[in-house]
Amino acid sequence: MSLLASTLWLLFFFSSSVVHSGAQGSSRGSLGDGICASSVVVHGYKCQELQVTTADGYILSVQRIPEGRSGNGNNNNKKQPVIIQHGILVDGMTWLLNGPEQNLPLILADNGFDVWISNTRGTRFSRRHISLDPSTPAYWNWTWDELGSYDLRAVVEYVSNHTGQKIHYIGHSQGTLIALTSFSEGKLVNKLKSAALLSPVAYLSHMTTELLNVADRLFLDQLIKTLGIAEFSTRGIPFQSFLKQLCAQPGVDCSDLFTAITGNNCCLNSSAVSLFLKNNEPQSTSTKNLIHFAQIVRSGVVAKFNYGRRDQNIRIYGKASPPIYNLSNIPHDLPLFLSYGARDALSDVVDVQTLLDSLKSHDADKLSVQFIKDYAHLDFVMGVNAKDIVYNAVISFFNRFN
Repeated sequence: MSLLASTLWLLFFFSSSVVHSGAQGSSRGSLGDGICASSVVVHGYKCQELQVTTADGYILSVQRIPEGRSGNGNNNNKKQPVIIQHGILVDGMTWLLNGPEQNLPLILADNGFDVWISNTRGTRFSRRHISLDPSTPAYWNWTWDELGSYDLRAVVEYVSNHTGQKIHYIGHSQGTLIALTSFSEGKLVNKLKSAALLSPVAYLSHMTTELLNVADRLFLDQLIKTLGIAEFSTRGIPFQSFLKQLCAQPGVDCSDLFTAITGNNCCLNSSAVSLFLKNNEPQSTSTKNLIHFAQIVRSGVVAKFNYGRRDQNIRIYGKASPPIYNLSNIPHDLPLFLSYGARDALSDVVDVQTLLDSLKSHDADKLSVQFIKDYAHLDFVMGVNAKDIVYNAVISFFNRFN
């Protein structure tokens, strides 16, 4: 699959329009009207808005839900901490779009966990930096590599330092990639009890959708390069025009982009989808991040960012080509839970099998794999039956290693 096709995946993920990222200098949203107030406290749960600063200066928004709705005093330090990490073009709010009985963070809280929701750099509540402004290209000079080596590391260390405990981790989509690559280098493993990877993304050569094939013919990668944007957002006019052109192509149905791009999700709550499109619009990422994902698709391997020039790669990596992540180096005794769906057009079953092949030497009692024949990419986050099918299984897995 080409750079063009893979970029379209990211372009359309959760998007009802594709637009140019005009200057976004100020933070969208403040802690005062943040995730806690809008989606947690309103349901009767305690919630804290926190800030975590990465080693490279990005100031991340983190929400802590220390206990369930019933509460049980100030016993927070004895509760098992769990970090929840969203995917690309969304933020932590996406986990909370369904009601308390159906969304993962509040289900975990009600089951006795100390829940920490992470929001990656560039999303609306994580758009601050100690010196850089989001309106400048320098702010957006990062990819999922930095999300793993800086964002994930900062949040894990913050939670570890504040709770004094080892942590369970849950990632979806991009949130699985940054974990897998970190684990493969032995990073953060000593601070974790286990990790649950939902709709895991590592190898991406078999994503399937007619939209990707059509995009190949429309040269999307050249369009993005011509625009010269550092921040990729779903605002502005140039990409709207491109979307109209794409949707006019024979055989392309843009009436349901969720299905067209992520697969035939079985179990989405229509009101939650409407809420997402109305209030939780797709979040920004860096254009460089999109290109890095495209490189995975093109090369068929998971590697650090390729700068496209031998001399630049040598200057940064000490070699002409970027280092490859060897996922088989993930410690074999790290408890891993993987859940994927047959209908997922992004985390395709063939690509997941390639990932599982790299884990074939993992300790058998530390690896649990769940295959859901009716699930697509979004069902793992917004499915009305995800509690019964996925979340209860994750909780049972965590409890094995508490």
